[in-house]
Amino acid sequence: MTDKFAQLHRLEIVQQLAAQTAVFWNNPQQLPATEGLAQVGLTLEDVQDAAARLQRFAPLIAEAFPESRSRGGIIESEVVALPAMQHALMQQGSLAGKLWLKKDSHLPISGSIKARGGIYEVLVLAEKLAVDAGLLSEQDDYRRLLSPECREFFGRYKIAVGSTGNLGLSIGIMGATLGFQVIVHMSADAREWKKQRLRDHQVTVVEHEDDYSVAVEQGRQTAANDPYCFFIDDEHSHTLFLGYAVAGLRLPEQLAALGISVDREHPLYVYLPCGVGGGPGGVAFGLKLAFGDAVHCFFAEPTHSPCMLLGMSTGYHDAISVQDIGLDNQTIADGLAVGRASGFVGRAMQSLIDGCYTLSDQRLADLQLLLHRTENIQLEPSALAGMQGPLWVCSDPTSQLDKATHLVWATGGSMVPDEEMQRYLAMGQAQ
Repeated sequence: MTDKFAQLHRLEIVQQLAAQTAVFWNNPQQLPATEGLAQVGLTLEDVQDAAARLQRFAPLIAEAFPESRSRGGIIESEVVALPAMQHALMQQGSLAGKLWLKKDSHLPISGSIKARGGIYEVLVLAEKLAVDAGLLSEQDDYRRLLSPECREFFGRYKIAVGSTGNLGLSIGIMGATLGFQVIVHMSADAREWKKQRLRDHQVTVVEHEDDYSVAVEQGRQTAANDPYCFFIDDEHSHTLFLGYAVAGLRLPEQLAALGISVDREHPLYVYLPCGVGGGPGGVAFGLKLAFGDAVHCFFAEPTHSPCMLLGMSTGYHDAISVQDIGLDNQTIADGLAVGRASGFVGRAMQSLIDGCYTLSDQRLADLQLLLHRTENIQLEPSALAGMQGPLWVCSDPTSQLDKATHLVWATGGSMVPDEEMQRYLAMGQAQ
């Protein structure tokens, strides 16, 4: 542990994190939803505005991406029950209520939760540039932005982003489709197939030997010197956050269609894999707007990269990294391989989420194999982080959760090449 944070070694939670122990942390600073939401700095109207913008772009998305046409160009995923997986997990511990999966792993265009925030921020930029240039009004058919004239116009501009992989895919594919020059700064631990897929879309990939934080900083510095380059900042972007939050507002209708009630007697528990924090933070914000105190949100992280838990539990947020307590930030959950959490998200969520927990890489691999064998669903390791949450929550002998709904938010996996998926599955041990 560095001298700057040496005093933290006395905290039990820091000792456990430094020892790579799987831990469950209840957030002592959580407030009632109305009070916590007031501290975020964003509102329901902001999220509704984001939803309206996505609706305006829906015809364009349906035109450009045939896989999105079944939903009319709306980027959304289904919710499915996991009865066989729940039965298997109940052999390992208590799991009262019913287990469901939110399949953001199968979102169109980029096959991950990042299709929400990343694509949305590109659309915000495209709309503003086109409106300011007199090429578009809100009353127009947004498919005109796919015209040669508009693509040539967007081609004057660059978009830069730092990414472990999935955010870069979302921004790269959407940006290139509209004609932008896109530069994605990738960390050394990013998967090679994700880099190649970006190159296949004529996206420039800049590789960095260091981890995610360095890739982000390099991207930020490069963009700062180019007035025609827009940097999408996963650590600080309110726009990304709002794109994710739309998912929370849409969920009540989805659950109602499945006959799922959410209220004080029928609580909703949501388990969100967490890297830098924008995706899970935005979704949790939207969920709290939609369900208030009836929803309980938990962030899940690898034992090697618990940046959000470390930042929130110590109060240091983005002023401390996992490397500061001796961790290496090396994990098979590449989408969660982040050493330093978003300070914006950490502070925004400090009074809203119920807690955080960690799990080992081996546990991620075991859960991945178990889900494949029980439900024939294949996810990337990062997406399994949420699956441990229900066992933690239901382990409390005082909990009365027979009427609870447990929703594991699957963040990615549908686009993983088969050879890569087989390597992942081979790491798991039969339970």
